[in-house]
Amino acid sequence: MKVIFIEDVPDVALAGETREVADGYGRNYLLPKKLAVLANSAASNVVEAQLKKVVVKRVQAEAEMAEVAGKLNGVEITLKAKVGEKERLYGSITGADIADELSNITGLVVDKRKIELEEPIRQLGSYEITVRFTHDITAAINVTVESDKVAEEKPEKEEKKEKKPRAKKKVKEAEAKIEETEAGVEEAEVATAVEEETAKVAEVKKAKKPRARKAKKAEEAEAKVEEAEAEVEEVATAVEEETAKAAEVKKAKKPRVRKAKKAEETEAPVVEPEARAEESEKKETESGE
Repeated sequence: MKVIFIEDVPDVALAGETREVADGYGRNYLLPKKLAVLANSAASNVVEAQLKKVVVKRVQAEAEMAEVAGKLNGVEITLKAKVGEKERLYGSITGADIADELSNITGLVVDKRKIELEEPIRQLGSYEITVRFTHDITAAINVTVESDKVAEEKPEKEEKKEKKPRAKKKVKEAEAKIEETEAGVEEAEVATAVEEETAKVAEVKKAKKPRARKAKKAEEAEAKVEEAEAEVEEVATAVEEETAKAAEVKKAKKPRVRKAKKAEETEAPVVEPEARAEESEKKETESGE
């Protein structure tokens, strides 16, 4: 497949060039990404105007990159790093670190991807690094990696001067901690008081429940006692009624007994005179004989 490149494709072609590429690469990558179009008369006419603009932009960009490369060529930078045994670094120096330092020193914007670094730097020493802007535009810089111990060492006078502010800072920090501690103690006391009050309320509630139960049981017992007393009163009333009835029956029987006795006594005198008359007649008969 023959295509015309609209954009630069690294290691393949530049914008405006016509190249023969694999069918799959053209259909699946170049054409969908609008990096190239099919090389035919219609495409050529459409792309021609666009390619002119692209070429102009590329020329301007190359001129700017050549100027930056000229300014960077031969620049020396020094980077500090913490060092361990055998002058090996704690960590490493990367292309991003070099690009940042170049920007700080020169004031130019350097893309970290332009720094050609096979692997990060992990050892003290000097290194010659290439900054590649295009295939033909490059700049060579010198990077020195040193230990940061020198930067950490300070004169005694400076340390003494710095001790006073540090002491004041420590005093302020201590005061702040004391205030925080006091606030924490107050909060703890409040929390303790709240817990105690909550516990008291819970105890009161627990005490009230048995009392309520006892009161309920007492009421039930009183009701039962009242029922028993009522039953006793009913029984006593029934007994009294039965006793009264028995007394009335006895009273009714006594007059009847008395009447029967009197009747017997009345009949007895009538019998005695007759007996006496018979006896007197017997006596007279016996005396006549």
